Amino acid sequence: MSKKQLLGAELSDLKVYFQENGEKPFHASQIIDWLYRKEEVSIEKMTNLSLSLRNKLQADWEAGLLHLVRMQESNDGETIKFLWELSDSKLVESVLIKSDDRRTVCVSSQVGCPARCAFCASGRNGFFRNLSANEIIAQVYQINQFLRKQDERVSHIVYMGMGEPFRNYEEVVKSIHILTHPEQMGISQRRITVSTVGVVEGIKRFSQEDFKVNLVLSLHAPNQKLRQKIIPYAREYPLEDILAAMDEYACKTKRDITFEYTLLQGINDQEEQAHELVKLLKGKQCTVNLIPYNPVEGLKLKRPDTAAIRQFREILEAGKVVNTCRYTKGDDIAAACGQLALQETKSSPLAVI
Repeated sequence: MSKKQLLGAELSDLKVYFQENGEKPFHASQIIDWLYRKEEVSIEKMTNLSLSLRNKLQADWEAGLLHLVRMQESNDGETIKFLWELSDSKLVESVLIKSDDRRTVCVSSQVGCPARCAFCASGRNGFFRNLSANEIIAQVYQINQFLRKQDERVSHIVYMGMGEPFRNYEEVVKSIHILTHPEQMGISQRRITVSTVGVVEGIKRFSQEDFKVNLVLSLHAPNQKLRQKIIPYAREYPLEDILAAMDEYACKTKRDITFEYTLLQGINDQEEQAHELVKLLKGKQCTVNLIPYNPVEGLKLKRPDTAAIRQFREILEAGKVVNTCRYTKGDDIAAACGQLALQETKSSPLAVI
């Protein structure tokens, strides 16, 4: 029988385990303290537990760490990409982004991606499976261990790596509970962002979770017809239904909504689309995050030139739509979602997905 993973367990899970095994539930807090305060994953070294209890734990539990296949750092040192091998030899990746005093980890929630956005490498090989809460938490935990050697720690989490988070709803929500629990990772909910292509039932369900998590919609087009060309998955949900669900989340959580819009030369970066975007978002308490396309090997899409980006922004600003422009980082290490995993899959017999 396979073992349970400590890094995928909530405090309540551990308390139930001890109660079911005739042990005092306070041992759960001891284990959490070892994992997250002392950063010790070896059960053998948890010396305030009796030897017999440690032996029992070792028979039933394991840490749940991931195997690091490769790590790549950008030339400017601000972006570091981690490629992980899972227990079934599947590959996923995470990105550490350094910006001033922020240390943001972009995590994956699935192996591959069902959305298959035209500009993204994550879904090019298809979708394979969901990640467990353990596999999500381990990405953050191990990158945090990497940072602690430099007297730093993870400050922000974004679910913007491989996968559609709301197609792995239960495990993503469980991972958020672990990341934000004050006795575990202890990260503020306001420093966590979940990005979705617009799974309406997921957005509505998320509105009921009593979270203060930031929610981002991968919009990428101002109308349904163009959006379906860029995001084939968009055929499942009318844009008006998605926006209504996003408005509901904003109303219930009092959190502003962010719309991500990847600018693709000659596709969605024209004056016409900018004016249409202003009309679509008129009166909404939101921010549009413009992202000039990050090139992916094998795709013929192009990044707009500086003049086109400037013109697009000027139209939004004239229409009183708050916007930012996030120029891509880590181009030299293929830091866009899924690129490193895709490269490893093509080049190495180790990775079979």
